[in-house]
Amino acid sequence: MNKLILALAGATLGLTACSSGGDADNAAMNEPSVEELDQSASDAANDAEAAALGDQLNELENAPAPADNVADATDAQEQNVAGM
Repeated sequence: MNKLILALAGATLGLTACSSGGDADNAAMNEPSVEELDQSASDAANDAEAAALGDQLNELENAPAPADNVADATDAQEQNVAGM
């Protein structure tokens, strides 16, 4: 998750620096604030988590129901007595 946040922040800063056209004043004005970067990173992390939870929900919904392998207590007792 941290790698995703750092990659997003790095890409955002990199694109901002490249789009300035070499003008240092213009680049400083176009640079996103810390709050904007934090919000972008938070949004990306939330989107990734929501996608993962959606995938998990789909897997659970499509999984077959577990088999009822619980032995009846009377059956277990009968087999125990039969072995004596």
